[in-house]
Amino acid sequence: MASASLQFFAFILALFGVFGDITATLLPNWKVNADVGSNIITAITQMQGLWMDCTWYSTGMFSCTLKYSVLSLPIYIQAARTTMVLSCILSAFGICITTVGMKCTKLGGDTDSKSHACFAGGVCFILAGIFGLVPTSWYTREIISNFLDQNIPESSKHEPGGAVYTGFISAGFLLIAGVIFCTSCFKRQQGAWIYPPKQHHFTSTEQESNEGYNLKDYV
Repeated sequence: MASASLQFFAFILALFGVFGDITATLLPNWKVNADVGSNIITAITQMQGLWMDCTWYSTGMFSCTLKYSVLSLPIYIQAARTTMVLSCILSAFGICITTVGMKCTKLGGDTDSKSHACFAGGVCFILAGIFGLVPTSWYTREIISNFLDQNIPESSKHEPGGAVYTGFISAGFLLIAGVIFCTSCFKRQQGAWIYPPKQHHFTSTEQESNEGYNLKDYV
């Protein structure tokens, strides 16, 4: 029962991780630049994401521009696009597989099949967490290096936006969920190896009595 509750807790974490992963992939605020200028009325907030760049004016106007050209983008944005999409796909696969392999569901067949499905789902979550953690770390590194570069003007410097933090948290949820699912399967298999089914051993007197009984039957 404790293992089933732990798997359910890991499944909830994985759901939060999947939703956060998709949200971080689509949000336009991976890096933010707030340019107040000389007048607060003309303040502008510029946001750049993986798929679009948006500008928020203090007057209430909001405009976005899609990034149509892929080859013109920096390499870290191209890598972030690819890895975040892979993370979303793997986490979705993990949700489907662990739904079959969890103890609290009636899907998946016997215990061994559910254990294998649960382990496969945990591996998908771990890979999704790694694929989500790599682009957010790389993106944050580029933002910090540009911010500390003295040759770049202040107007072109950015800070990490909410999408980066959402990606970090989602990757952590997916990694924790994957580890819980994998270890729950390992504990079950390890218990079967440590405590094998008991076999009845006959004593010498019982064997002799059985042999004598069998010989009498043939006389």
